[in-house]
Amino acid sequence: MDETGGIGDVGVDPPVASTVAQAEPATARRTDRLEVVATILLAVAAVATAWSSYQAMRWNGEQARAASRTTALRIEAARADGLSDSQTEVDVATFIQWIDATARDDQDLQTFYENRFRPEFAVAFDAWMETEPLTTPGAPLSPFAMDDYQTSASVETARLDEESAASSAIVSRDIQRASNYVLAVVLMSVSLFFAGISTKLRTDRLRVITLAIGCILFVGTAGWIASFPISISV
Repeated sequence: MDETGGIGDVGVDPPVASTVAQAEPATARRTDRLEVVATILLAVAAVATAWSSYQAMRWNGEQARAASRTTALRIEAARADGLSDSQTEVDVATFIQWIDATARDDQDLQTFYENRFRPEFAVAFDAWMETEPLTTPGAPLSPFAMDDYQTSASVETARLDEESAASSAIVSRDIQRASNYVLAVVLMSVSLFFAGISTKLRTDRLRVITLAIGCILFVGTAGWIASFPISISV
């Protein structure tokens, strides 16, 4: 109590007041730095998200084009296979007639059918005749059992089937690439979330933690994206 009997003013210790005054600007500067980091992370993550979305769209387009080509190849292969069956049926029919003429020992009729063999069948027929099948035991039963017999349509069918399989593999590859970019969009969005929520937190410790998580997600995802192929429309 002072001389008047009242309670004196309670003062703040000068050293303590000085420490508080120095801590406030330091805290403000740290907060500003964290906000700058959060802003940068928001910006680059937003760009990376947009890029990943664009690439996902591009690879979906690549997949659609490859799928269309695969379908077209399969249709062509089916047509070629049908033509091959028709050619084989013609060869079988003429060969049966030749066998019938041979059984009746009708040389003129044999020659008639031989002259009408399709060129592809004629090659196999000549190779079959060289084995003397009518008198040689163990000879191939017919020209169709010869390796020389094949139709041009069957060769085309095999080629188209191979191209179709290769094109189908490209479809699967493009689908996987598009899916990878979609996952990258999700991860970048999570990084954006942590960067944005860090600006709403009141304590620097929580801000640092959320920013650290966001940065780790961004860096890891960006490194993963860097290994992806790029599709750009020209």
